[in-house]
Amino acid sequence: MNTPLPVLWRTAFVTVLLAFASLLAMPQPLVAQSSSGAAAIAPKASALENDSRVVISTELVSFAVTVTDKEGQYVPGLDPTAFTVYDDGVRQEISYFSDRDAPASVGIVFDVSGSMTGDKILRAKNALARFIQTSHPEDEYSLISFSDTAKLLLDKTRDSEALLSQFGNVKLKGNTALYDAVILGLEAVARGRYAKRALIVISDGEDNHSRTDFGQVRRKVQEAGVTIYTILIGPLLPRSNGGSVMDKLATVSGGKSFFPRNDEKMSEDFEQIALELRRQYSIGYTPSNPTADGKWHRLKVEVEAPLTAKRTIVRTRTGYYAGNSSSQNLSVIAANESPTIAQETVIDCCADEDPMAECRKKEFSSQELYR
Repeated sequence: MNTPLPVLWRTAFVTVLLAFASLLAMPQPLVAQSSSGAAAIAPKASALENDSRVVISTELVSFAVTVTDKEGQYVPGLDPTAFTVYDDGVRQEISYFSDRDAPASVGIVFDVSGSMTGDKILRAKNALARFIQTSHPEDEYSLISFSDTAKLLLDKTRDSEALLSQFGNVKLKGNTALYDAVILGLEAVARGRYAKRALIVISDGEDNHSRTDFGQVRRKVQEAGVTIYTILIGPLLPRSNGGSVMDKLATVSGGKSFFPRNDEKMSEDFEQIALELRRQYSIGYTPSNPTADGKWHRLKVEVEAPLTAKRTIVRTRTGYYAGNSSSQNLSVIAANESPTIAQETVIDCCADEDPMAECRKKEFSSQELYR
């Protein structure tokens, strides 16, 4: 029996509708950004209709670079031609560059163990207030306290008053789970809105109560690509190795450690951190020989500085893990955000190819290149 023509038309129309619905149900392509700080291959770029977000394609390795003179003053106004990037000794072509003053996701990790005193907390609060005044007005903050355990008190807030008020509600007691707090802080900023991410750790001593050891937290820091700045508040307890611990935490992350002698110096140190976050250069490139092998790739950045800067200090990340698929976290980057993979500066003093090797003491705690 022949099927009536109207039935055939209805059948064809339903088939087309089902096919169209299947296409709409397919997942949108996302830019590859690894929570471990590793580069990953992303699908083809496209703009989402009626959406302010932009989808970026390609395996982009990007990082922040801080350029100062010998006096510690930032060197502004450099263009991409001033920078030369090497990946495992091979020169790369810079495909992304920005010196834009971009907002950041900042985690504040502060010690409320028994060794801290009310005076130390007040000093930290006053210095943090100066940091907020100097920071980008759109920065967001997460607040983590720690003693026997680490606790997330505030998550991704822009309310500076709420942030500072938390320093007046603490009860100082217990031990120091510093490493656990750092890991919790890394997780908090990883959920942040912005590609630029940093952690500020405020403490007066070493860890004595964490479930993780330094080797484990160091690997987490390298994978996260988050810059850590540490503020050691004295005086230290007798025979404390707090200074060494705090310096290593900052060094392995690519940040800086500060040991303020007084209240004014502490405020100045917090202000310096805020200025550094706002004056970094963001650089990205597509590796000339991309391999998603999960191995460590060593980076080197050289800068052709202007004649006015006779001695230029360049601080940047020393490497990245390529395509660590076991910890990939695909996400869409907001329009006007730096499309970064392991963006933050990572400076360490490790001379070996293995980034987990023990660091040797140098005159400077960070890798510094001079021209």
